[in-house]
Amino acid sequence: MKSKFLVFLLVISLVANAYFVLFEEQPSFEEEQIQEMQTRINSLETENENLKEQIIQNNESLQSYASQLESYRERIFELENSSQMCPAGIEGFATLQGPAVFQKIELERSGPFYRENISEEGALLDMSVEIRPGKGRVLVQTVPLTGVGFQDAANTAVFVAESKTGNPLSSSDVIFSVTAEDEIPGGVDGPSAGALMTLLTISAVDNSTRLNDSITLTGTIDSEGNIGEIGGVLEKAEAAEAGGKTLFLIPRENSELVTYKLVERKFGGFTIVEREPEIVDAEEYIEEEVGINIEYVDTIDDVLRYQR
Repeated sequence: MKSKFLVFLLVISLVANAYFVLFEEQPSFEEEQIQEMQTRINSLETENENLKEQIIQNNESLQSYASQLESYRERIFELENSSQMCPAGIEGFATLQGPAVFQKIELERSGPFYRENISEEGALLDMSVEIRPGKGRVLVQTVPLTGVGFQDAANTAVFVAESKTGNPLSSSDVIFSVTAEDEIPGGVDGPSAGALMTLLTISAVDNSTRLNDSITLTGTIDSEGNIGEIGGVLEKAEAAEAGGKTLFLIPRENSELVTYKLVERKFGGFTIVEREPEIVDAEEYIEEEVGINIEYVDTIDDVLRYQR
């Protein structure tokens, strides 16, 4: 009797195991991919939070430096006044459109998960500078708002303009204005308008040459007048072309452009499409695909040659 009962239990166990093997839902290849993607998303979110903290710390440092610079300018103005060596304030104005890049975020549902699709789009901003007698201040008024990186680039632009023109601006206020026809999500930040702001300031100081509005440019600026690498060069080129510009000056450091091509790979019964990076010459690619002339520049002197 006992042996029959054991045989009965064994049969029940075998039937149960067979049921679970045959009928229990197994994780599909797609579910494994989703789980892998979710793990990767979690990792990227953690990394993103760390980068945000670093950016906040850097912004605090930049704000401190900007405050110190403003204090030094005020002190110089006071010393020049007290010694009666204060140069006459300069007056001038210049304007030119410049490209910027902003992020567009859209939510897309994939099964039980939502994911953010982040894309970058370019836009043209109306940028101008006004110089008037003042206390050596560098001011920024913008719609949309700008960040600390943009303000730091404005101070560097004024310093380089003083060096190139030989005209001190310690008795003048330099006011940069930035406006956009359409709403720009998240505002404008970063140093990529430094070269353009330098060109505007030099033109306003000279106050004799009207800038060629068929040309625009992008690039950072350092205290020596060197123009450096920026991001979103393709999106900026598209915005410049759409705005009617015929020549776009970009940093030589951006001469290599990373594009992506779709490549199909088969694994078992599945076809996976991947984006494979490819490095191309920026000038050739943009001129062919976007339709705007490109020239590389290394310094602000190179930019001035195209404007004269």
